[in-house]
Amino acid sequence: MESIKRNILLNPGPATTTDSVKYAQVIPDICPREKEFCDLMKFVSYELTSLVADSDAYMTVLFGGSGTAAVESILSSVMTDGVILIINNGAYGKRMCEIADAYQLNWIEYQSPPHQPIQLDLLESFIQEFPYKISYLAVVHNETTTGLLNDIEAIGTICHKNNIEMMVDAMSSFAAIPIDMNKMNISYLAASSNKNLQGMAGVSFVVAPKSILEKGKETKPTNYYLNLYSQYKYFIETGQMRFTPPVQTIYALKQAIIELKEEGIKDRYERYSLLWERLISGISRLGLKYLVSKEHHSKIITAIVEPTCKNYDFNSMHDYFYDNGITIYPGKLNDMKSFRIANIGNLTKSDIDLFLSLLEKYLLSIGIDTKEENLSAILYEIQED
Repeated sequence: MESIKRNILLNPGPATTTDSVKYAQVIPDICPREKEFCDLMKFVSYELTSLVADSDAYMTVLFGGSGTAAVESILSSVMTDGVILIINNGAYGKRMCEIADAYQLNWIEYQSPPHQPIQLDLLESFIQEFPYKISYLAVVHNETTTGLLNDIEAIGTICHKNNIEMMVDAMSSFAAIPIDMNKMNISYLAASSNKNLQGMAGVSFVVAPKSILEKGKETKPTNYYLNLYSQYKYFIETGQMRFTPPVQTIYALKQAIIELKEEGIKDRYERYSLLWERLISGISRLGLKYLVSKEHHSKIITAIVEPTCKNYDFNSMHDYFYDNGITIYPGKLNDMKSFRIANIGNLTKSDIDLFLSLLEKYLLSIGIDTKEENLSAILYEIQED
């Protein structure tokens, strides 16, 4: 198998993939209505479900689209009655608010700082003191804005006590950070093919108990392409998506699942964590700081505080790295200037070391004396206001 030019993607998805995943897309043309492809769809659905739940009781419903499509499917298909509480502690919690607003849902926002853990006692008090019954709660597991890991098990316990169905955006945690939907009281989970699964972008999915999915037949549809019950029902009856799926991407996803099972979720997360430790050690040595403290960090993506040097410019730094085969990502917080580095995908220690070496050269080129900074380099924790 001929090797494909390898780019090091340090953006939070799509991630760097193996050549075997890339080549899995090179297949004979096939109509996705054929039994062979239906068997592939069933394999992918079953295996994705088994990563987070009992495949006999839960089901994965696949969509063609980015991860946002799965989140929008849940919000627009399911949350059609009662009040929805959306936890906003980053750009992706904010995105759920924007989706709810677009569909004119009955929603309320619970804001929490994007770099600090949610204060669970205040969240529960907010729920209990709200004048109307809250039926649903939506939260991001790993907030990709900063790398903050929200405690969804504890939030799930609060939801259980208050008879609330919980929806979790697990885009940046699925297939790395262990998830048990039953134990964590997750009613709906959304994820995609192109992050920790290390597949190609283009497939998103919703995992939910079959008993809850079946309730969708009692609800008048409020959307069409993303209707969760209709997609679930059609898959049960035919083994297909209702509309044309991204065929080659799903073949790549099958190969990515096989490779994930070979590595194991526990070992994959350990590999990511070791890469993160290497990254943090390196940026600290260079005098840079990061936003989320270690005990609340996902160890998957890191928001790094931008240098205050007048010669610093993110776009120039991005282009410098891109010319050297590495992609980095801008920050998403207007009041906390940062850039983001992810350590997911088919990465090695050498990739992180190369990034750090190039980063040091870049900092020196704009006038930052990294050797001097080394004397006072510390791991950074934003203090509470």
